Amino acid sequence: MALELARQGAAVLLVYTSESSTPKAEAVLGEIAALPTPPEASRVQVDLTSADAPAGILSALDSWLGPSSHVDILVNNAGVEVVKPLADTTPADYDKVYSLNVHAPIRLTQALLPRLNPEGGNRIINIGSVGSRAGFAGLGLYCSSKAALEGLTRCWAAELGGDGTTVNQVNPGPVQSEMLANIPPEIVEGQKRNTPVQRRLGTVKEVAEVVAWLASPASSWITGQVLSASGGWAMY
Repeated sequence: MALELARQGAAVLLVYTSESSTPKAEAVLGEIAALPTPPEASRVQVDLTSADAPAGILSALDSWLGPSSHVDILVNNAGVEVVKPLADTTPADYDKVYSLNVHAPIRLTQALLPRLNPEGGNRIINIGSVGSRAGFAGLGLYCSSKAALEGLTRCWAAELGGDGTTVNQVNPGPVQSEMLANIPPEIVEGQKRNTPVQRRLGTVKEVAEVVAWLASPASSWITGQVLSASGGWAMY
């Protein structure tokens, strides 16, 4: 997503949590730097489950582009899942999933409101899952957290549209990624069988291109919507 936005000319701040992601973030920055006309790009490592994370991101933004810089596009993409049946789910499991999938987008979006472009036309894009409207055994916490994000998307769209700011959500189907390895294989294979487009998994690039379109001026009349990027597995 960051690379696709950079291709479209956006300056990009990569936010990640784990130390193991540092080389990956550096690799993305390297790809951005190799673009024919590379925009500015930087990275910051913060724990998005922490209440202090937004302050850390703002500090990194100030150090990078200065305290008068503004944000035009926010992509709330971080997510985590716990695969457990209801009988085995614990309060710690709930805290782990909701802290990152729901509380973190609320905190970060709220903190960035004063930094949005005062001329309006900003783009807030939440990344959900087709699981928000489907029932998968053992994924109650994950699916319900993404359903909560859908509700937030619609409410924020209603609140923030006065200056042309839009808020939308992209719900990918199964996408070839590290997170997919945690999903029970029978669920993934079942989704592939029921995907009209080529009975296959989606790719990160296909989702990124949807996000980049929502971030562009071409999507100015779209807000409060949830787009299923699933090859037709889920049709809204």
